[in-house]
Amino acid sequence: MSSISLVSGPAAAPVSRNRLLLTSGLGWMFDALDVGLLAFVLAALQAAWGLSRAEMGWLGAVNSIGMAVGAVAFGLMADRVGRKRVFIATLLLFAAASGLSALCVSLAALVALRFFIGMGLGGELPVAATYVAERVPAHERGRVVVLLESFWAAGWLLAALIAYFVMPLFAADMGWRVALLLGALPAFYALYLRRKLPADAPAGAAQRLPWLRRLAALWSAPHRRATLMLWVLWFTVVLSYYGMFLWLPSVMVSKGFELIQSFEYVLLMTLAQLPGYFSAAWLIERMGRKFVLVGYLMGTAGSAWAFGNAGYDATLLFSGAMLSFFNLGAWGALYAYTPENYPAAIRASGAGAAAAVGRMGGVLGPLAIPVLGGWGWSTSAIFTFFALTIATGALAVAFLGRETQGLTLDAPEGQQP
Repeated sequence: MSSISLVSGPAAAPVSRNRLLLTSGLGWMFDALDVGLLAFVLAALQAAWGLSRAEMGWLGAVNSIGMAVGAVAFGLMADRVGRKRVFIATLLLFAAASGLSALCVSLAALVALRFFIGMGLGGELPVAATYVAERVPAHERGRVVVLLESFWAAGWLLAALIAYFVMPLFAADMGWRVALLLGALPAFYALYLRRKLPADAPAGAAQRLPWLRRLAALWSAPHRRATLMLWVLWFTVVLSYYGMFLWLPSVMVSKGFELIQSFEYVLLMTLAQLPGYFSAAWLIERMGRKFVLVGYLMGTAGSAWAFGNAGYDATLLFSGAMLSFFNLGAWGALYAYTPENYPAAIRASGAGAAAAVGRMGGVLGPLAIPVLGGWGWSTSAIFTFFALTIATGALAVAFLGRETQGLTLDAPEGQQP
C-alpha cells in the first residue's frame, strides 16, 4: 500500500483560536459532566437500588463499549463527511440519551441508554481533538489541544458540585435523576454549535477511501509503529482511568467515609485536575509531547500506588489530588499527540481507532475492582495493578513513540487555506 504523506498540503482554514477553543471546549466540558456524574450516580444508585458491585461495574463497562463503537464509527465518518457534522451529531446523541436515562425505572433500561451515551461520547472526543488540531498553527497546537482537554476538568468539577450540592436536596431515588437531567444540557449547546463552528470543506478523493482501506492504512509500513504505540497507550490509560476514577466515591465509602463526605473529598481531588492540565499545556511546547506523556504517566503510576496504600485522611487526599493532577495532564497530552501521528486522509480514523482500543480497556477497568476484590485482592493490590498498567503505557511512548513537536499537519483534501 502506498504511504500517505504527513506533512504537505495547505494549512487549515484560519479561525480565531480563542473562539475555536471555547466553542469546542464547552462541548468537551458537557461530555465530562456526563462521565463525572456517572461516578457519583453509581454510588447513589448502590444506595437507592441496592445494586451489587458487579452490576455497578457493568454500568460503567457498557458505557465504554458504546464509546469503543462510537469512536470507530464516528471517526471513520468524520474522515468522509467532515468533522463538524460528526461533532454536532455525537453531542446530540449522548445528550438525548442522557436526558432519557433520568427517567429509567430498571437497570436494563439504564444500561441500554448508557450504551448510546457512550457512543456519542466516544465519537465526539477524538473528532473534536482532530478538528481543533487541524486549525491551529504547529507552534501552539499542542498547548491549545491540552487546553481543550482542560475543559474536561471543568466538566468533572461541575459534576462534583452537582453531586455535593444538588443531589442531597432530593430523595435517594430522585437526586441522581435530577443530576442526569442536568447532564442533558449539551443538546441545547449542540444547536448553537451548528451555527457557530467553521464549516468543513467537502471531502476530497483521499477522504472517500473505503473504510476498510483507511483501517488497513493504519497498519501500513509508514504508520504501523505509531499505531501499535498508540493502541497500547490508549488501552492502558483508559483502563486505569475508568478503573480508578469511576470508583473513587465508592472506594472512599469502603475506606469508612460517609457518602456525602466521599463526594466532598472527590470534589477537592478534582480541583487538582486544572493545574495538571495547565502545567501540561505549558510544558508540551517547551519539552515536547513524549516528555510530558512519559513524565505525567509515571507521576500517575506513583500517585495510584500511594492512594491505594494511604492510611490517613491527609495522605489519602494528597495522593488522590496528585492522581488527578498527573492523570488528567497526561490525558491532555494524549489528545494532542494522537492526531499528529497520522495524515489528514486517515487522521480521524486513526484517532478514533486508537480511542476505540482504549475504550475496550475502559470496559475492563470498571469491572476490575469488583472482580479482583472478589478474588481477595486488597485496595492496595488493585491500585498497584493500575500503577503497573499506567507504567506500561509510559514505556510504550518512551520506546516506540516519535516526537511530533512543531510538526506541520497537512489539511484535509479539498479544504482551502
